[in-house]
Amino acid sequence: MMARHRRGQREQREQEMLEAVWTAAEDGSSGIGEITKRAGLADAEDLLKKLAVEGLVAIEEDRALLTETGEREAREIIRRHRLAEILLHQVMDLGEDSVETEACEFEHSLNPEVVDSICTLLGHPRTCQHGKPIPSARCCDKFRTDVRPIVQRVSDLKVGQSGRITFIAPKHHSRLDRLGCLGVVPGAEVRLHQKFPSFVIEVGETTVAVDREIADEIFVRLGPAAS
Repeated sequence: MMARHRRGQREQREQEMLEAVWTAAEDGSSGIGEITKRAGLADAEDLLKKLAVEGLVAIEEDRALLTETGEREAREIIRRHRLAEILLHQVMDLGEDSVETEACEFEHSLNPEVVDSICTLLGHPRTCQHGKPIPSARCCDKFRTDVRPIVQRVSDLKVGQSGRITFIAPKHHSRLDRLGCLGVVPGAEVRLHQKFPSFVIEVGETTVAVDREIADEIFVRLGPAAS
């Protein structure tokens, strides 16, 4: 609880500095120049010194390294940011140009419980859309024990798996109307019949063929039959 309280009280700019130290090290650099460039803040060096006083960063000549405490906080920040990126890009369909900016704003409003819920909703992804690793948490450990995510895209199901549609995130709104006319709506039970040459799903007595893009846009919550 204390760690969560400290994180909640930490200024947004300090969180951005911790994120910059993490990502620089991730790419093989701990140089202060590279870190301040990534942070893009006018007072970046002063913030680094403040983080050093708080015991989150260790400054060694022209390098800045996360301490054990700083690494724990930065890990949470990175996890929130990368999960926010996936949510905004893949589910809310924001373009690449705006995802980074929006994720930076969005991540600071997320508490740990919401972050875990987003992670579960997305199926506990291991990397973001840029291929960068997403730090795991307890909810991910539970997922590995359970062997499956709670929510998946239809395109990720195995042939024969079933689930209940939780939401549809189409790139084109007109698709909602077309899918709705076929019974493909939130709450409907679907079963994946085939994956090639097109995705074929069964909704009640109706069989519907869709392409990969549409299969990527339909999210289902797995049921007992999918175990």
